[in-house]
Amino acid sequence: METIGRFAPSPSGRMHLGNVLCALLAWLSARRQGGAYLLRIEDLDTMRCPRSFAELILDDLRWLGLDTDGEVLYQSERTAIYEEYEAILREKGLLYPCFCSRAALHAASAPHLSDGRVVYAGTCRALTGAEAAEKRKTRAPATRVRVPHETISFTDGVYGPYREALAEECGDFIIRRSDGVFAYQLAVTVDDALSGVTEVVRGSDLISSTPRQIWLHRLFGFAPPAFVHIPLLCDRDGRRLSKRDEDLDLGLLRRRYRPEQVVGWLAFAAGLTDSPEPVAARELIGDFSWERVPRHELRLPDLIG
Repeated sequence: METIGRFAPSPSGRMHLGNVLCALLAWLSARRQGGAYLLRIEDLDTMRCPRSFAELILDDLRWLGLDTDGEVLYQSERTAIYEEYEAILREKGLLYPCFCSRAALHAASAPHLSDGRVVYAGTCRALTGAEAAEKRKTRAPATRVRVPHETISFTDGVYGPYREALAEECGDFIIRRSDGVFAYQLAVTVDDALSGVTEVVRGSDLISSTPRQIWLHRLFGFAPPAFVHIPLLCDRDGRRLSKRDEDLDLGLLRRRYRPEQVVGWLAFAAGLTDSPEPVAARELIGDFSWERVPRHELRLPDLIG
């Protein structure tokens, strides 16, 4: 079976080097296996994700030498498709309206995990039709899906075995926001499945989302892809890179460096090369292996600045 990888950025700002690292590793893995590399723009929230940022991402990937296959997919154009799968969940009796505010979800009484995640306590799960109708008069609800008491396990390409008990460590999760925008978990599952994606490469901060997506894949009758979560890229002081802080974004770097220099830094940080010397992305394909990528957080070389 042909490997189909993908890069799925959210265009809420200019890509920083952490985003670029993910794009590079996903591209190298797909190309090393002789497979395809798709681009999906995760612009569900169109207010935060203007098309101008998506166009910059396309231009940055070309500048880096990371070619893509097929047409670019925009999530903002796929609402009707997501509604079809929302209907499947509704027909199975798995959906219910949730009127909880953000403050209520983070209240001290709610279950919290060691990493800070809040497990939904099921507050709205047992609302009657009349109770829900009364609450709708003052607040638009989000839509949650009921999860079973089931443990989902998978083997990550970098971190190895991972497991999560859906009910105890996740709880019922949102598949559509109160403003009607579809949530990440449903959209990404449907898009990966319908695009034939066989390998998902993304940051380790998303590893806890994977059991929910595997469960949805199976629920819809899809075969889940393989998952590879890469360590987060940090600056020299150990601070995670963020679009919010405009850390080392491509707009700044392209004015000062060549693409081979940027690729060389990232290849070195990810353990693919022995020094941060300039290198073209295509030159890294032949020796690429996930075994070379460490599990600990990655640090940028000191020469960047």
